[in-house]
Amino acid sequence: MTAPIPFSAPSAHPYSPAVVAGNLAFVSGALSVDLEGQAVKGRTEALDAAIARMTERLATVGGALSDVVKLTYYVTDVSLRADANAQFERLFAEPRPARTFLEVSGLPYGATVEIDAIAAIPSV
Repeated sequence: MTAPIPFSAPSAHPYSPAVVAGNLAFVSGALSVDLEGQAVKGRTEALDAAIARMTERLATVGGALSDVVKLTYYVTDVSLRADANAQFERLFAEPRPARTFLEVSGLPYGATVEIDAIAAIPSV
């Protein structure tokens, strides 16, 4: 029997963590889970975990948080919007990326937040 693949490993899923087309990076949805795939508890903690997982995926194609031009937040509780706004103001300088924020009925692994992104990577 082989050892299980860590949750954060790209080969743990049938899709690419991020794909580059031209100078744009399209980042697959990143859940509010820890590196073992366990859902992160707490409102801001879950938002920060999803951003951390998304940033890790973006880094696989040479991108950084400062390259992000569009994010989509999927949340299981729309009341997270105020917390997400505070996170956005903390993480991004003006002009901030465009953003879509929507509530969904559920997310994999019991996560409460999923974030995908588009980034413009000048060096690609």
